[in-house]
Amino acid sequence: MIIEWLGFLVKPQLREKFLAEDQKIWTPILAESAGFLGKEIWLDPARDDRVFIIVRWRSREQWKAISPELLAEIDQKFALAMGTDNYQMLESTEYQSSKSIISS
Repeated sequence: MIIEWLGFLVKPQLREKFLAEDQKIWTPILAESAGFLGKEIWLDPARDDRVFIIVRWRSREQWKAISPELLAEIDQKFALAMGTDNYQMLESTEYQSSKSIISS
């Protein structure tokens, strides 16, 4: 499994709009993609201008098989809905699991 970790700086007064537009624009496309396992949104309780999106993928190959043209199209649609001056991607990282952990 691969984790796609995205961190954003969002104008605090537009955080809810950012979350709604992400759910409306990005989530359906990702959910239709091969290898998509799930998506989580994390908010920093101490900083209302931070949003972290964690996407779980079955494999890196499936994640990276998404058409760059499709990603650019969706990114443009999201930027148009949000306004490019209202958010900024701070980080884009990937993680892979080294082993499974089973809790009881």
